[in-house]
Amino acid sequence: MGLRIDPGHVKRYRQIAMLLLRHGRGDLVRSTGMDAILEGETAEGDPDAAARLADDLEAMGPTFIKLGQLMSSRVDLLSPPYIEALSRLQDNVTPFPSEQVEEIIGNELQVRMSNVFPTFESTPLATASLGQVHRATLRDGREVVVKVQRPGIREQVRGDMEVLTDLAAFLDKHTEIGQRYGMAQLLEEFRKALVDELDYRREADNLSRMREMLSGQELIVVPQPYPDLTTSKVLTMEFVAGKKVTDLGPLGRLELDGAPLADALFEAYLDQVLVQGVFHADPHPGNVLVTPDGRLVLLDIGMIARLAPAVRDKLVKLFLALADGRPEEVTRIAVTLGEVLPEFDETVFARAVADLVGRSADASLADLDIGALVLQLTRKAGEAGLRMDPELVMLGKTLLNLDQVAATLDPDFAPREALQRHMTGLMRSGMRTTPASMMASLLEAKEFVEELPGRVNRAFDAVGQGNFELRIKAFDEDEFLRGLHKLANVLAAAVVLAAMILASALLAMPSSSGASTENHVALVVFVIAVVISLGMLVRIALHSRTIRIDRRR
Repeated sequence: MGLRIDPGHVKRYRQIAMLLLRHGRGDLVRSTGMDAILEGETAEGDPDAAARLADDLEAMGPTFIKLGQLMSSRVDLLSPPYIEALSRLQDNVTPFPSEQVEEIIGNELQVRMSNVFPTFESTPLATASLGQVHRATLRDGREVVVKVQRPGIREQVRGDMEVLTDLAAFLDKHTEIGQRYGMAQLLEEFRKALVDELDYRREADNLSRMREMLSGQELIVVPQPYPDLTTSKVLTMEFVAGKKVTDLGPLGRLELDGAPLADALFEAYLDQVLVQGVFHADPHPGNVLVTPDGRLVLLDIGMIARLAPAVRDKLVKLFLALADGRPEEVTRIAVTLGEVLPEFDETVFARAVADLVGRSADASLADLDIGALVLQLTRKAGEAGLRMDPELVMLGKTLLNLDQVAATLDPDFAPREALQRHMTGLMRSGMRTTPASMMASLLEAKEFVEELPGRVNRAFDAVGQGNFELRIKAFDEDEFLRGLHKLANVLAAAVVLAAMILASALLAMPSSSGASTENHVALVVFVIAVVISLGMLVRIALHSRTIRIDRRR
């Protein structure tokens, strides 16, 4: 059964088929039936396949450029040469004419461009596949940059997503790689990120959110957006002068005090990830500027990721386990952060994690990249049959970019040392309780207290009716049952002794006849109970000591 090919997208399907052939995936072309539309065309494997793939994606347009940038984070899917080539994938394209820029701004803001921006530079500061950025000034003299979306880009992306959605659904249903990695799920995450990037109002909201979150960081700047001059296709924000981190020459790096900048940036992102649960997902060096007064500027915040509180708690434990070199704990937490597939082999995964953590422990603090470590962990998980959550993969890519920026600012920066240094303060911040969370906890406690008697009654009813079932998962069931039997014997003996002591107390009470016979009997019973109790305590102590000796052996 082949893939249903929409006649309106034949050209795009043909391009994808040729792309797969060039990079050694002719099996996917044949299994989907796309070889029928190649019209006799063939493609030989390219010896420089990784670099060629980046070029091919650039030639196929914006959607595939963005897809390649996303895939550069999937170390569980691609080999290192492909990851490196796609990480360098750029979307610099020819700018569209200034007449179209003026038309789009006029239609979106419903005013003449000259009435809003007295000066407007027709040559863009930067161009990309989705839009381009121009420098301008407002009527009050404030300097701004205006980001304008490329005309027709939404229609192009919509058509490409239809093709990719059909292809991903087919791969998930009919191929092993699709069933293992969930292509449809990956594509859905990509679609959401791309939709967010195509709505500049979301980016304006992200800028405002990041400015608020980083308000306490004196060394980090986020441009201020102007909501009144922003629509889904036009974004106006504050202009902040600076030079890209990647453009800093050797002399510029010597003049820059990069160590506090790298540390402040790393602390800010740890706070975003582990405390706030919202982080800028694309901090690559091209999106980070250094201002003339020695501060950092974060740009292009169209893509952010969110983490649920439960996931953040697990990430704190995961980072601490990675930093401390505890592979068993890393394995346990990683399993809870992913989806266990039927073929998952936990033993294989545990061995891979132990090797990974061991090698990272042998590395120097300066040579260890936290982002690379997280991405390698996701790769090992995929190989063992554990599908990691997309948020963890995106986080790994974010931390990898962050490591690169920090290393550029300060070659001696040690990510693991910074992680250990800042973790205490971050955990203290994350433990602060808001009034809303306190109220929620009180309501849960109230619900627990109200339902507790009913739950206890149901448990006793089940015991009385013989329907009580106890399920126990133990490594040695026979040993557990023997221990349970001994415990029952001890409890029974304790009940008998308690009864004997109580009986002796009753016998010791003065009777109406005044005879002392009962007192003598009570004393004998009490002495017997004490002797038996001491004997039981000695026996329990000896038995416990024997167990401890056996365990040491």
